[in-house]
Amino acid sequence: MINKEVANVQEALKGVTHNMVFMLGGFGLCGIPENAIAQLVKLGVKGLTCISNNAGVDDFGLGLLLQKKQIKKMISSYVGENEEFERQMLSGELDVELIPQGTLAERCRAAQAGFPAFYTPAGYGTEVAEGKETREFNGKMYVLEHAFKADFAFIKAWKGDAAGNLVFKGTARNFNPIMCGAAKITVAEVEELVPLGTLDPNQIHIPGIFVQRIFQGINYEKRIEQRTVRTKS
Repeated sequence: MINKEVANVQEALKGVTHNMVFMLGGFGLCGIPENAIAQLVKLGVKGLTCISNNAGVDDFGLGLLLQKKQIKKMISSYVGENEEFERQMLSGELDVELIPQGTLAERCRAAQAGFPAFYTPAGYGTEVAEGKETREFNGKMYVLEHAFKADFAFIKAWKGDAAGNLVFKGTARNFNPIMCGAAKITVAEVEELVPLGTLDPNQIHIPGIFVQRIFQGINYEKRIEQRTVRTKS
């Protein structure tokens, strides 16, 4: 029987050290690996390069690592609601690579699929393409983008089993599936760790072959990044 279950987040993050490259699933605060991020803060590892759609908010998500100056470089699509991210970027304290969101997703997917690089029209003629190879296909110009190379991918799923099979819930799926298997080691934290055979094979979003370690997370806050309610009439 394949068993990739580990007892806790401490065991799941064994081998994490300074100056590593991490992928972290999530979009804003939706579907982020909260337990893994909290453990990275406790470990105090520094000089990190983090690949994520954005960096959470000032006091939650990757914002916690930014507060502790643990991140050396962010590879993201936008600064979002994180003022500390913006401050560090503008002051030159943080190296930031902002890339089109679709390109970010495809660079993850290429790494997952084993493709070293791909051509995309996104960013051609802008500073995104500076220093990169370009090529014409059928009368249209494309930019060569390379797949990411990461040491760990930290994933958050709704349900999973000991074999590493994962099911995501709603929009919390976001970048999580394409980061599975896109790094040397994929660590998945789940809200519910169920017995083998419990998950319907037709409902599994990511098969366990893309996951090396899985554990059941605890104390999920599931914060709302921006809450908008109807005014009372």
